[in-house]
Amino acid sequence: MAELLRRLRGDRPRREPVLSVGDWHRLEPGTVVQVCHPDWRGVRTVAYGFSTPVVECDDLASWSDFLVDRLLAAEVGCVVVQGWPPGAAVFARAAAGRGIRIKAVLHSSPTQHGAEAGEAAVVDEVLSLAAGGVLAGVGMGKAGVAAAFAAVGHPVTHVPNRVPRLPELDRRDLGDGLHVGIFAEPFWRKNVTTQLLAVALLDDAAAHVMTRPSNAYLSKLTVVEHGELPWSEFVSLQGSVDLNLYVTLSECHPSTPQESYLAGVPCLISRVSAVFKDDPVLWELTSVDEADNPEAIAAAARRLLDARDEAVSRAKEWMAVADARAQAIWEDFVSS
Repeated sequence: MAELLRRLRGDRPRREPVLSVGDWHRLEPGTVVQVCHPDWRGVRTVAYGFSTPVVECDDLASWSDFLVDRLLAAEVGCVVVQGWPPGAAVFARAAAGRGIRIKAVLHSSPTQHGAEAGEAAVVDEVLSLAAGGVLAGVGMGKAGVAAAFAAVGHPVTHVPNRVPRLPELDRRDLGDGLHVGIFAEPFWRKNVTTQLLAVALLDDAAAHVMTRPSNAYLSKLTVVEHGELPWSEFVSLQGSVDLNLYVTLSECHPSTPQESYLAGVPCLISRVSAVFKDDPVLWELTSVDEADNPEAIAAAARRLLDARDEAVSRAKEWMAVADARAQAIWEDFVSS
């Protein structure tokens, strides 16, 4: 939601771009360079997961000439814009106009396109630039949409996210009882209130959230509000609870559940993405089909806790296979 609000408001803090490898002279000819917004945590995590140099920039229009000059000097092989930060169209036109091969990967779902005007506008702009030859390719992280977009005249590629790379975790002692993390922003798509009601049905449970929803009827529920933490602290907190809930109403290719399992903590998800789907046993253990039903979520959470060791083990095995597959797709996408 924060990312959407920034787009709608058109915020332009104009901070100087940051290159992940530090010095532009360290870029080798032919290198793939990604561009992302520094404050869009999910997209930023995805970008770094592909293990190429990353430029973090919150206003690509203001820094367009600066970036194009340095990318040209480095003789980069391809530039991939992740998530389409403000000013990305200006930057894409400038880069393509000077001979840089540029592509984009989007991290939204058609459900969002029908409900959020800002997300719909981004997709239309990106597809228009691709049709006009400015972008050499468009990827989408959401599985199951590539063929549908092609059917309406817009060829796109499914580019699944790679598995996140976790830092060393500094786990917290949260005390006695069952501690349940619901670490998503409280807006419609993330379904936080429904999941908090599910926690109320679990014995001796406390919920841990980034931001507590304003619903007064939740006042008797034990909810610990942590605010928006730096990413290393956030994943450490995720790894400190007994169970994470990520039962959202629409997703692209979520990193949060994978971060949880990498930390050894089971995470219940909804059946709205391809994560874990091709392992039927894991899918049944880790997901719930009634995302808007607190009782169904609570029942699935109990089942997952009872099978936590199997779920964590199978999830890690699934992620190893999925990561290798995503890496191969990525390499084909950036080289084609």
